[in-house]
Amino acid sequence: MSRSNPVEDVTPSPPQPPSSPGVDPRSVAVVATMLVFVAFLVAGLMVQPLNIAFGIWFTEIFVFLGLGWFVLRATGRNPGRYTGLSFPDLAPAVFGFLLGTVNFFAVVAPIQYISQLLMPKSWREIYDMAGIFQGQTAVELAFIVASVSVAAPVCEEFFFRGILLQGLKVPGRTAGNPASRAILISAVVFSAFHLDPVGFLARVELGVLFGWLFLRTGSLWPGILAHSANNLVSTVLFFAAKQFESPRESTPREELLSILVFVVLGSGVLAGLMTAANRFPRLLGGPVRPDEAPEGPVHLEPMAKLLRLASPWMFAAALSLGSYVALDPRGIELSAFDRDYPLRSVPQDAPDALHAEREALYELRIRARRGDIPLEAYMQERVRQSKQKRLP
Repeated sequence: MSRSNPVEDVTPSPPQPPSSPGVDPRSVAVVATMLVFVAFLVAGLMVQPLNIAFGIWFTEIFVFLGLGWFVLRATGRNPGRYTGLSFPDLAPAVFGFLLGTVNFFAVVAPIQYISQLLMPKSWREIYDMAGIFQGQTAVELAFIVASVSVAAPVCEEFFFRGILLQGLKVPGRTAGNPASRAILISAVVFSAFHLDPVGFLARVELGVLFGWLFLRTGSLWPGILAHSANNLVSTVLFFAAKQFESPRESTPREELLSILVFVVLGSGVLAGLMTAANRFPRLLGGPVRPDEAPEGPVHLEPMAKLLRLASPWMFAAALSLGSYVALDPRGIELSAFDRDYPLRSVPQDAPDALHAEREALYELRIRARRGDIPLEAYMQERVRQSKQKRLP
């Protein structure tokens, strides 16, 4: 009777490739920020000079929203669930909008006022954001207002709070409160992306507010609505000031008094809102539930799937850019000419004749943009004003 061999002849299985390390939320935040920063610079250099209205929309949708969405999908995450895009109850949404409105008067306006006093005059002229509204047609103005009040709040909050802050708040090895540290870091990065040293501190404060709303409510929407409210208030005040501009320039004392009124009234309402939030927790939707925490490490998708995920965004970006170039050659020509012949800012204390001359140039541009007059009529005046000696 033979004995069976205790060692079975088993064919060895082929070696398995080592699994890729999981991509944790903090790595997602860092990688996404690097990609978005590069794309932001490229869009700023190549797309926004074509037309400011088109450029802002393009940057918000394809850089902040599109790239952020791609990075999340590339790491196997659900963008809507991960970033907190689920809409909360009505109360937190309304509270966020009211908080953004009041915060503008109580905090943003005085910070911006002090920053303008401390910054060199040349910086205030270079980084005057009101310039994006000048020389624009009614359609372009509508697109710009919509971009700063709708596109920017949605897309920037999706990236800076939904991805950057979400990843940074994961506990690490460093001491301290990771959530508070994450709010501050994301706020600083958010402000730095605007490339505006004069408004840097004011935007840091806004970033802190939006981040606090995001972590407190577990949803992006209160911060989105607060962001929208802040931009809407500043835009409405700008157009109101232009519409009801007084022939007499305000004195420094009058400006200071106006800011103090803003601070006193705004701070009172702000304190009332925060008291109401403490008394009625439903205004903030309650604390974040455990299932709303960011997902842990997941693996990067295969290259073939990455290409499939990126192709719709790339196609849409190329299509929108190509369509604009084909449909608006007149606007592109004007923008290129303006870039070649930049204008010096007209100081507020300059003679009225200089202000009237500049306003006439902007009106001339609008008429040339609509095709009412030849482009050459505007170009000749633009060249003349660009070659003027330094304005007082």
